[in-house]
Amino acid sequence: MVNVPFDELLKLSVPERIQLAEDLWDSIAAESEALPLTDAQRAEAERRLAEHDRDPESAISWEEVRGRLRVE
Repeated sequence: MVNVPFDELLKLSVPERIQLAEDLWDSIAAESEALPLTDAQRAEAERRLAEHDRDPESAISWEEVRGRLRVE
């Protein structure tokens, strides 16, 4: 492991820090089995999937979600 002091990381440009954060997140996602869901998270995911299976037309597109976020 590379040991870089936090204050040195803050010297990176904003785009470099964003890239670092994305790279760190991608490395965590690649090991998603290391972070298992809780029973409550699993139950909620299953509930949402069942709801979607019952009424797939209720889903909205990412574009619509993004549009709502910008308006509200």
